[in-house]
Amino acid sequence: MSLRKNSEIDSIQGNEGTKIKQYFHPHNTLNGINYSLAQFILGSGKKSKLHKMSSSEIYYILEGSGILHVDDESHHLEKEDSVYVPPNSKQFIENVGTNDLKFLCIVEPAWKADDEILFE
Repeated sequence: MSLRKNSEIDSIQGNEGTKIKQYFHPHNTLNGINYSLAQFILGSGKKSKLHKMSSSEIYYILEGSGILHVDDESHHLEKEDSVYVPPNSKQFIENVGTNDLKFLCIVEPAWKADDEILFE
């Protein structure tokens, strides 16, 4: 079993403009998972950079309100909403609320820097 306590995980600044707490990833999990799970925080009025991942992603909104832009579509997301983002989709998320936008992102296969392309 692998236990990760939120209070013991340091935040890092993501290349795409968010604060990230990496909960589970193959490099820190004993049972050899193939996905990664991280929490992201985006300040009010901010947006992540336009990027694309070769992995699939699932966003799950914990707090706040945002608009997720995926290729030519936009989806308004609020607390407890979730969305699947197919591999190789150009995407960014913007916080349209007055508080932080906090969400989980599951990436499968697990996130690797080589699998992400930033366009900004």
